[in-house]
Amino acid sequence: MGVSYEDLEVGKAYEVGSHTFTRDEIVRFASEFDPQPFHVDEAAGVASIFGGLAASGWHTCSVMMGMLVRNVLKGSTSLGSPGVDEIRWHRPVRVGDTLTMTNVILGKRVSASKPDRGIVETQWQGVNQHGETVITVRSKALFGLRHPGGAA
Repeated sequence: MGVSYEDLEVGKAYEVGSHTFTRDEIVRFASEFDPQPFHVDEAAGVASIFGGLAASGWHTCSVMMGMLVRNVLKGSTSLGSPGVDEIRWHRPVRVGDTLTMTNVILGKRVSASKPDRGIVETQWQGVNQHGETVITVRSKALFGLRHPGGAA
């Protein structure tokens, strides 16, 4: 069995993975899901506040979610999420940028109404190859307890 509620330590940072964004990937995602000109056309990107082609923030979130599922949640007791509390896009993600994602456990508690699961508060952080934070996401996740009644 993979990660369960009991395995997650408050205050601990977990490196989730890295991903390099390509031009084709940025344009393909944006063309389908966020076709704003600065995401799909280099000239429009240069003329925009971004000064160049920029990945959609939703693309960045999707890539980070994919890394989280493949590298942490696969085989875990994850039960999904009741929602995202905050997303901040601090800097644009550009062609060739490599994002490394870290997930920090901010807090956790066993559910009062469903004591077979816990609620885990997390903050995701995506940092580019220059050490710049480009995205932060605060969210909650639900994890099943390996031993219901045995975790504080």
